[in-house]
Amino acid sequence: MDIIFNPPVNSENQYIRLIVDELKAKGYRIHALDNFFSSFGHFKSIRLVHLNWFENIDDSNFFTALKSFFRKMVVLIAIRLSGKPLVWTMHNRTSHEKGKAFFSRILVYFLLRWTRRIVIHTHQSEHMLANINSKRARKTVYIPHPNFIGVYGDIISPVTPVVPQLHLLFTGMVKPYKNLEMLIEVVQQFHDEVQLVIAGRATDPVYQKQVAKQAASAGNVKLLPYFIPDEKLAGLITKADVLVLPYDLESSLNSGTAILAFSLKKTVICPEIGTITDLGMLQDRVFHYRYGNAAEHRGALTNQIAGALLLKQENPLKLQEMGTRLYDHVEKVHDRHSIGMQLDHIYRALIRKEVMKTT
Repeated sequence: MDIIFNPPVNSENQYIRLIVDELKAKGYRIHALDNFFSSFGHFKSIRLVHLNWFENIDDSNFFTALKSFFRKMVVLIAIRLSGKPLVWTMHNRTSHEKGKAFFSRILVYFLLRWTRRIVIHTHQSEHMLANINSKRARKTVYIPHPNFIGVYGDIISPVTPVVPQLHLLFTGMVKPYKNLEMLIEVVQQFHDEVQLVIAGRATDPVYQKQVAKQAASAGNVKLLPYFIPDEKLAGLITKADVLVLPYDLESSLNSGTAILAFSLKKTVICPEIGTITDLGMLQDRVFHYRYGNAAEHRGALTNQIAGALLLKQENPLKLQEMGTRLYDHVEKVHDRHSIGMQLDHIYRALIRKEVMKTT
């Protein structure tokens, strides 16, 4: 069965490969959106379209954003007119790219109207959509974010910690919505008691230089300004006590990095985005917090880092125990095979319904 799952590959995000592998195992032939109109025969063969991050716009400048927006609108209209079932995974509350956000909002408006199913990875997403439009919320299907167990190799057993310092790690794309400037300022206050590694590259070289300059002046922050190869990632995470993810609550819902941390038996410091609130009773195994503005965010982040530091000083093994419990959770709840089966069920139901309409 031929479907579009877009993007079909992403060298810097294993999420895509994990989903695509499961779909291929179910017999689906995966195609890229760019080839949708390559020929009439190919266009006709596509039974369903599933889009990820389609609402994101290249906002490097206005004309680039405008071109990207119109191209995507043409594709959406073509999918709509073709009658092919459209599935959209809602990854974020709003687009992280703030520069040309109105283009993104228009795309989201039509995605919400025209999609047959909205795949969500957190229950927060459903509540948010219900507050906007109850009709749209009825389209949602909750499917957990796949875990990353075994993806980056075997878990490296950490050496029993003997140093009193708290070792923090941020890994992922370096972008403004991740509040790294604030994180560096907060960590700097702890001096030698806390060490922070920021591992990741920025798409904006100006912003990369800004973060690098701030990190260099902090004294207890190390910047690795490049994409971490898959074979190095597990080792880097193992060296950390806690991953710190000070995301923007206005745009963030899910965190693949948090799921990655849990998959490698690490806990996190993170605001109460959907990935965290979905932990339920296990929220006490992470350092979670809320905030209403930048000042509150800085204070809450400071308190959570201080709490993690105190916990390590009182019981060096406690942080490892928290990570192990989170690993057990994602191993069961975020099982990739189960996720593939759920997507398969959604696809087949939509395609079967479309066939019945045309016969």
